Amino acid sequence: MPQSALPIGSLLSAPRPAFTETEAQGLARTHFGLDGTALPLTSERDQNFRLATPQGAFVLKIANAAEPRGVTECQTLALLHLEAVAPGLPVPRVIRTGEGASWTELAGGNLLRLLTWVEGEPLWRARRGAAQRRAVGLCLGGIAAALADFSHPSADHELLWDIRHAARLRALLPAIPDARTAVLAEQVLDRFETAVAPRLADLPWQVVHNDMNPHNIMVDPANADRVAGVIDFGDLVRTARVCDLAVAGSYQVDPGDPAGTLADLVAGYHAANPLRPEEVELLPDLVAARMVTTIAIASARAVQQPDNAPYILRNLPASAAGLEALTALAPGAAAAALLRATEAA
Repeated sequence: MPQSALPIGSLLSAPRPAFTETEAQGLARTHFGLDGTALPLTSERDQNFRLATPQGAFVLKIANAAEPRGVTECQTLALLHLEAVAPGLPVPRVIRTGEGASWTELAGGNLLRLLTWVEGEPLWRARRGAAQRRAVGLCLGGIAAALADFSHPSADHELLWDIRHAARLRALLPAIPDARTAVLAEQVLDRFETAVAPRLADLPWQVVHNDMNPHNIMVDPANADRVAGVIDFGDLVRTARVCDLAVAGSYQVDPGDPAGTLADLVAGYHAANPLRPEEVELLPDLVAARMVTTIAIASARAVQQPDNAPYILRNLPASAAGLEALTALAPGAAAAALLRATEAA
């Protein structure tokens, strides 16, 4: 199959919106009554701008026209739910339009929203240690606990980034440039289909953030062990709850101590949102599956969208190194370490 025809889905392959800074400023003025300077931000499939105004900084979000309306509505309502039930969580707030709406539809079908700007240092720029990993887990567990009773008809939408769909990644494996990584990815998917996927239905399911990567976590510049904010709810989806933790874990694994560093994250999460033993047992395999997801989708999309390749490939090296280290562990060793972490939490 030619790489240009890799089946990554219409949304992931659709071109992003292409509004200019001037147009973005006009949208902010027209719909939100704000005059400011718009600066473009990187994004996978939408178009985002940082809007600097006398009233403060905001994020102007223009959804991809290929994104189903209900999905964007679900993301927005989830943020409103978090604000209502857990106002202490450090997540963006929804700013309403001049007419009091949480979003508005543009002429081309794009949904327009405005969120508060979350201050902080992106985690990928800050030091990383056990205390920080526990803090990330604690924050994610708090978000998941607050979302446990949130529901929306579009929350069950199909998203290739959802780990439960990992088996569909097989068609993307030929795009992985490194042969060793491609072999490991295939082995991970083999195990996922036989030993993991059949057990997911029996686990707790709910709506989750689903994208706790180092670019979406802000830490306090004065104290990198304190999470100052969590952004980007664009991959919000209803799935097995533990998949959300696996996403975060895939970016927190240190190749020098994969089980130990993952255990730090799990201990923090468990303290805020207790895990079942059967969730913990599957977590190492789910983390590996998420690493494969990142590697496979990034490899395929970088070929299709070379202009956005640096952003798309930003997490690839860490995922490949983590996958190598995690899959090298003795069977059951990582799960045993994680179970001990929950018992000690």
